[in-house]
Amino acid sequence: MILPILKFPDKRLRTKAVAVETVDSAVKKLVKNMFETMYAQKGIGLAATQVDKHLQIVVMDVPDSGADYRLLKDQIRKNKKPPEEKHPLCFINPKIIKKSGSEVHAEGCLSVPDYYADVERFNHITVTALDKNGKKFTLEARNLLAICIQHELDHLMGILFVDYLSKLKQQRLRDKLKKTK
Repeated sequence: MILPILKFPDKRLRTKAVAVETVDSAVKKLVKNMFETMYAQKGIGLAATQVDKHLQIVVMDVPDSGADYRLLKDQIRKNKKPPEEKHPLCFINPKIIKKSGSEVHAEGCLSVPDYYADVERFNHITVTALDKNGKKFTLEARNLLAICIQHELDHLMGILFVDYLSKLKQQRLRDKLKKTK
């Protein structure tokens, strides 16, 4: 089911998400619907906050990211099939436990349509989370995937990428949005 996405400056986007206590059938259904919504909108990431569900859940599928992450320790994939074009990832109760490096990248957001801006973020992170079945994992990510994870985890804290912009750029964005309404 395609879910409606909240649009900036909707105040609900500023709500801090709460931890998921149990990965039950309702959470699994939400994850499935979030993936469907993200793919339908041609996005690469979506946080539950963006669909007005204030739980610590993020889904993403960053193109060509297969080489930019690895599951750590005993979770390393032993798959010898050719890499797939899709790399769907689900993070429930995610926490960044390590970060390094930096990269400036033009970011966009399904909640701020048709607007892109350069944001500086860490380009190498390690994150722990539960997967869509409630199994804990640790993932090391680089480059665009690392940036996307940070962008989506910000949503869980009520932070949008536009918050990293100057006050002047933020005001110009608000003015632009008022004109388009």
